[in-house]
Amino acid sequence: MSICLRYVDNRDEAVEVLNDSFLKVFQNIKSFDQNKPFKPWFRRIVVNTALNHIQKYSKHANHQELDNALNIGGQEEIVTGISYQEMLKVIRELPQSYRTVFNLYVIEGYKHSDIASLLDISEGTSKSNLFKAKKYLKQAVSKIFNEDYGK
Repeated sequence: MSICLRYVDNRDEAVEVLNDSFLKVFQNIKSFDQNKPFKPWFRRIVVNTALNHIQKYSKHANHQELDNALNIGGQEEIVTGISYQEMLKVIRELPQSYRTVFNLYVIEGYKHSDIASLLDISEGTSKSNLFKAKKYLKQAVSKIFNEDYGK
């Protein structure tokens, strides 16, 4: 459920994605290799089902091109003192395209080339959306800290 909540806009959609995922698992359980761990197989089904859901129901994708995508690397700060629920809320406030790329790259570990193929976007768009997602998240987390801790 936590995976679903990261990709879709609300709990009802997350339940729908999770139910569809379980259906796919039961329909394809014979193809599961018992010599491999179940959890990564199931996780991949959930992620792919969430992506299918997004593509099916997104009427106007908000992908923005950048001719030369900015390098995302560099200094990354570790955030402590923010709860999982607060971080999940901030991630869910991202525009759909930014949230999807952020989840695939940061959480799932996909490469930009793989994300581009999955979402039918360019690698530059993937990099741009990740950059913008990180920028938005940094501002949102800073705002939380300023409100909560008066910094």
